[in-house]
Amino acid sequence: MTRKERFCHIIEYFKIHQPFAETELHYRDPYQLLVAVILSAQCTDKRVNVISQEFFRQYPDVESLSRAEVPDIFALIKSCSYPNNKARHLSGMAKMLLTDFGGKVPSDIDELQKMPGVGRKTANVIASVVFNKPVMAVDTHVFRVAARLGLTVGAKTPLETERQLVRYIPDELIPLAHHWLILHGRYVCLARKPKCDECGLKQWCEFYEENGGE
Repeated sequence: MTRKERFCHIIEYFKIHQPFAETELHYRDPYQLLVAVILSAQCTDKRVNVISQEFFRQYPDVESLSRAEVPDIFALIKSCSYPNNKARHLSGMAKMLLTDFGGKVPSDIDELQKMPGVGRKTANVIASVVFNKPVMAVDTHVFRVAARLGLTVGAKTPLETERQLVRYIPDELIPLAHHWLILHGRYVCLARKPKCDECGLKQWCEFYEENGGE
């Protein structure tokens, strides 16, 4: 099976069995999604959704967050990973978003990455989810699942994974494929013990083939 054929089979499976897929982060507008994605680094979406309820009650928009003191932000997010760094990043992000971008979340990847706490993965999530751009955000789930399935070959960094995936996935499906791979990694292709018996992709999965169908 060629890699192109593997992509085609897997994409068709997801199109049939999971035609709708979206982020599990709770948000109401681009600002809230940006906050949630910054919080989600090395933290589960479930935990972020718990934290963000009170956070958005106190800081519902970029203006209110830009006026917040870092210790006050920290107090609201201390149960997530790396709260000290994230509190500083959220404060800096809000100030820059207000002063440099007029309070509107930009759609450009490079512009997004100018803000504190916004790396390539976060920028790609915003560009993909909010603006439906054909960019692939690569988190640990996407990195793992793409390699196991055989969609990527020898990719050692998220950027290498991203470049290989967007080469074979049609532009109009890339935003959706991002969620397909994340959710598959979160609920089926688990890091320590993948649920191969339950997986509908096993007939095209390189990992399954190499492990003797076990």
